[in-house]
Amino acid sequence: MRVLDRTSPGFLYQQVIDFIEQQEKSGAILPGDKLPSLRKLSKQFEISVPTVKQAYLELERQGKISAKPQSGYYLKAKQVRNLLPMRAKWAGSSPVEVSCRTLIQQVYDALHRPDTVELGISNPVHAHPPDKTLARLMRSVLSRVAEKAVSYGPSAGCPKLRLTLACRYQEHGVAVDHDDIVITSGAQEALSIALQCVAKRGDVIAVESPVYFGLVELIESLGMKALEVYTCTEDGVCLTDLEHMLDQHNVTACLFSTAINNPLGSMMTDAQRQQMVKLLESRDIPLIEDEVYSDLYFTDKRPIPAQLYSEKGLVMTCSSFSKTAAPGYRVGWLIPGKFSLEAKRLKRALSCSTPMLQQWTLTDYILSGDYDRYIAVLRKQLRYNCERMRALIAEHFPPEVCISTPQGGSVLWIRCRSHVDTGKFFHQAIELGVSFAPGEIFSPSGKYKNFMRISFGVQWSEQVEHAVAVLGKLVRDYPLPEMPKELTEICC
Repeated sequence: MRVLDRTSPGFLYQQVIDFIEQQEKSGAILPGDKLPSLRKLSKQFEISVPTVKQAYLELERQGKISAKPQSGYYLKAKQVRNLLPMRAKWAGSSPVEVSCRTLIQQVYDALHRPDTVELGISNPVHAHPPDKTLARLMRSVLSRVAEKAVSYGPSAGCPKLRLTLACRYQEHGVAVDHDDIVITSGAQEALSIALQCVAKRGDVIAVESPVYFGLVELIESLGMKALEVYTCTEDGVCLTDLEHMLDQHNVTACLFSTAINNPLGSMMTDAQRQQMVKLLESRDIPLIEDEVYSDLYFTDKRPIPAQLYSEKGLVMTCSSFSKTAAPGYRVGWLIPGKFSLEAKRLKRALSCSTPMLQQWTLTDYILSGDYDRYIAVLRKQLRYNCERMRALIAEHFPPEVCISTPQGGSVLWIRCRSHVDTGKFFHQAIELGVSFAPGEIFSPSGKYKNFMRISFGVQWSEQVEHAVAVLGKLVRDYPLPEMPKELTEICC
């Protein structure tokens, strides 16, 4: 048992602070690790619980640790420059025809390269795979349904799964009729159906900026135009800018990740989300909300779906199990609001139905309680990975690099110096066995060339740590811009 020096002129709580900092320095406690409980440290040092709490509160005030309700205190990454809002440098946008398919394809191709550390694709379940539980449940389903597993199912999806999903939304106060829910082949199909319900070729779709590149490619494939709306690194879509864009352009629909943005990890407050719905519905503009990361929040509670605030039925909610359970199952859903009949028609026309075996398996997964237990563990693992990754980036990347502070999800958004073009060393990184996502693909108009997205939804290993070091070296070694000849002559 360690006892504090009570003869020292310093405060006892300061000695506790010194101890924690020493533990961090020695590597006994790593970023993301949980600190000893108040009671445990109190017993260890033979001091009062309030004294330990005073030390922890001071460390929290200094930004060195963070408190998580009903969980404890956790060590944060040290010496990390947070990515702050860049509103002053934002230039207004106009609708554009998307054309960055080549680089997007290369990011996807890298996913299947052997001996490559996959930091370019967001796949949160990699951090804590549920494969054994799902395999067991699928075997159980197969034993019950036999030949039905290879038959067509209802085009709108398994009734039991739709009812289960409706009940979960009702727990958040959202009155959803299970008959209106459409089961889709992943969130991407749900988003495609939603867009086609409310827009046609040539129409303008307002999107976040930066925006998930899968949405960029989807808008391109449907022949629509994308209009970028400034999105804050902390609070999500800037409502002032959104209103300005709606005044300036003929926007047909908005497609936003109202809960957790990819790649920023930003989250709108419930009040902001409500204000957005009110603004859009006052102008009869549909909102398509991408909710795939909503269960992977790091905050005290799950964000409330924008669907709750809709009074005209103009909000369409899209989500899936791809980020929370099984990306390979390709099971998503759409809550289409007033567009239910059209959504069901489009589902029939596009893919007829979604495989039933996966739907039955996921239904059992939810009803057994295993899904919620798994999500709780996954969120904890992702929070841990996030701090570890932020610490690694701070260690290996240049000191001027700034890193996002996500409120959920599985990715970090990194800003390098303005002269760095991450797309130019993308192939070099691949050859060195590391994939990442260049910032350019997160903008329909090609913004964010000096940004990159790195996933922390990984199983932690020495290979991951080496991969971050490789990327850091590529950024550090990126050549400085050549000085103009006139200035060179002056300097000489």
